Amino acid sequence: MFADHAKIFIKSGRGGDGHVSFRRELYVPAGGPDGGNGGKGGDIIFEIDDGLNTLTDFRYNRKFVAKNGEPGGKRRCSGKNAENLVIKVPEGTVIKELESGKVITDMSGENRREVVLKGGRGGLGNMNYATATMQAPQYAQPGKEGQELWVQLELKVLADVGLIGFPNVGKSTLLSRVSNARPKIANYHFTTLNPHLGVVDLDDGAGFVMADIPGLIEGASEGAGLGHDFLRHIERTRVLVHVVDAASTEGRDPVEDIRIINRELKAYEPELMKRPQIIAANKTDSIWRDESGDGWEDPVERLKKAFEPEGIKVYPISAVTGQGVKELMYAVWQMLQTVDRTPVVFAKEFDVNLLKAGSNLPYTIEKNEDGEYVVEGPRIEKMLGYTNLESEKGFLFFQNFLKETGILDDLEKAGIREGDTVRMYGFAFDYYK
Repeated sequence: MFADHAKIFIKSGRGGDGHVSFRRELYVPAGGPDGGNGGKGGDIIFEIDDGLNTLTDFRYNRKFVAKNGEPGGKRRCSGKNAENLVIKVPEGTVIKELESGKVITDMSGENRREVVLKGGRGGLGNMNYATATMQAPQYAQPGKEGQELWVQLELKVLADVGLIGFPNVGKSTLLSRVSNARPKIANYHFTTLNPHLGVVDLDDGAGFVMADIPGLIEGASEGAGLGHDFLRHIERTRVLVHVVDAASTEGRDPVEDIRIINRELKAYEPELMKRPQIIAANKTDSIWRDESGDGWEDPVERLKKAFEPEGIKVYPISAVTGQGVKELMYAVWQMLQTVDRTPVVFAKEFDVNLLKAGSNLPYTIEKNEDGEYVVEGPRIEKMLGYTNLESEKGFLFFQNFLKETGILDDLEKAGIREGDTVRMYGFAFDYYK
């Protein structure tokens, strides 16, 4: 089954912690601080791979976590930066924030490589905090937390022209006749479950890319059948070609079919109705003509009366015999010359830089029987272990840590007021803004 969407979890690496140490050598009794800086955490990078054309690889691997930076060491040794994690995707992949559905980036056109989540910065070692008045700082900076996010990957095909229509109207047959595409064709509903792309080459170097969009059904805009999966592939196309069964070989009304599909397009994305449309009245070789003349109306003429007053031209064709197909392709080419050929690239709507680094720091806030707010978490315990809260700078560093990680904001949400007590691993503080 063609995979054109996937939900995955991504997380950039945390920066390595700065180190607390002092130079201790023979004949150097007071060598001063020499704790090194931590290394930077790995970035999450998306990159186009021209060898991919589906998102199948993400069906089984849904978690992508970059490595953390190494902590600093003694003797002013900095920790090693972590390697970036590069995630390969096919061209045309749109990356969205899962909860809001807003676009983070569109991996199309010139945008072939993009850093989506940046790794956390490494913490500074205690060698950076030595001053004339503070010559032996007992604290270092912890590494910055990475960012994490659930994202939705959506593959939207890159084509100039989209063939749309109900199942079994001949879209795949038409595409195979006019291009190098060879989709599987059979007389079954929903035979085409995958979008197929083909390059249509005309005379004088003219040509365009055409996509056979799998058959739609009524209710597709509401997710019926595989509606949303199919409709998303129409969003990049510039010209829409309605393929209908003019012979009504299965009893369908070609005029009503077009009305239904246009309603589904409008319900899914109103902007789609601004795209130029053309009608391919297919299977004309199978039209049964009533020679008696008793109220019989040529279905092609009926289509023309219904849609050409609306500016939608009708071209009778037979994808099987090739009749009228060349004229249709040149009409599509001429229509493409009237529309903007700039690649359809979806604009950014979600800024990952607004994600608060460390917002996913694991910690708990509880109010005990004495009315004290108890804050606990592994990173908090570790930070308190190497921070000298007795010094002014150390305590300021501790306050900044609480602010940057969002702990202060969460304490306020929990109802803390000035003068209340906060307890963390044996330390007690009075809360004041």
